[in-house]
Amino acid sequence: MRKLLYPLLAFSLAWLIALPQVIAQSVTLPPSGDNQKSIVTQYIGSLAHVTLQYNSPNVTAPDGEDRRGKIWGTEVAHYGLINLGFGTAEAAPWRAGANENTTITFSDDMEVEGKSIPAGTYGLHMIVEENQPWVLILSKNASAWGSYFYDEREDALRVEVKPEASEFHEWLTYEFVDRQPEQTTVAMMWENVKVPFTVSVPDVKKLYVDNMRKELQSSGGFSWQGWNQAATYCLMNDTNLEEALTWADNAVSMPYIGQENFTTLQTKASILSKLDRTAEADQIMMQAINHATATPLQIHAYGRQLISQGETEKALEIFQLNAKKYPDTWPVNVGLARGYSATGDYKKAIKHAKMAAQEAPDQLNKDSMQAAVETLQKGEDFN
Repeated sequence: MRKLLYPLLAFSLAWLIALPQVIAQSVTLPPSGDNQKSIVTQYIGSLAHVTLQYNSPNVTAPDGEDRRGKIWGTEVAHYGLINLGFGTAEAAPWRAGANENTTITFSDDMEVEGKSIPAGTYGLHMIVEENQPWVLILSKNASAWGSYFYDEREDALRVEVKPEASEFHEWLTYEFVDRQPEQTTVAMMWENVKVPFTVSVPDVKKLYVDNMRKELQSSGGFSWQGWNQAATYCLMNDTNLEEALTWADNAVSMPYIGQENFTTLQTKASILSKLDRTAEADQIMMQAINHATATPLQIHAYGRQLISQGETEKALEIFQLNAKKYPDTWPVNVGLARGYSATGDYKKAIKHAKMAAQEAPDQLNKDSMQAAVETLQKGEDFN
């Protein structure tokens, strides 16, 4: 019994001695100094997004020293590539933040300053220069500490960026200073310096189409509206038209969910027209116009679309058909006025514009048609 007790006691004492060390390694402590961790994300459109994660040092040192004018070209943010005296890097850039790697994550394949970068997470470094462009580096090593272990062989991308003067920033900050449907501009700002660089999606249309293709295999494909929306996107952006025609067909006639109505038929006709299949397009469009779901406003809108495309004679035919189907209905006379005006028959256009002014459902439309009459009386097209 005594022989068994001593080994157990020895084991317990060893465990207790090791316990503080184990606990110290497993708890989260406040950051050293004032380098708070920050994260910022920006979407480019609705799908692609960029995320930066970094530690944010401030201009005022932990001991209270005001380091204005002592940031760039010093040990805080050194010029060029140097040996930091620790780690494996003999020629290290600036870490572009503090503590562990500043990282940038791309949800999809993108471009930085026009250069391709695959989707993924990268360590972000900068070569700071005096009175000349800096170099932005994206490293495949995103888990290192600072730039102490930087290795040029792990570079995924290098681009030149131009620093600019900036309003004062106490804290190093990354911000998205410009946001467009296909690109965004990221800026690193600290003290009185700003370093912007663009991140863009090279083929944003393909990104959306690829995503729609997936969604149509899920809940998005369980209604005619989903198929029609996807087909309409391709139509409006002049992309992926052959597959869009299949999607339009599904919106019209897919078993259980397809619906033949003015909207689905017009989408299909419009795609056929884009594909230069004019005879088919005209046939389907007339089917849409004569469909029970067609409204005077929808037919009128189609006529106006034809005018914008320069097909004035065809537009007049559509406005006349609308008048035959829906006599004495707003905006039938508006359409006839536009149709005759577009074809140069101002006398008839004035007649129908005056009738439309009397029938107007509100003051805005009344004023619009009265202005149209005045334009027509000068011998000018009001479209």
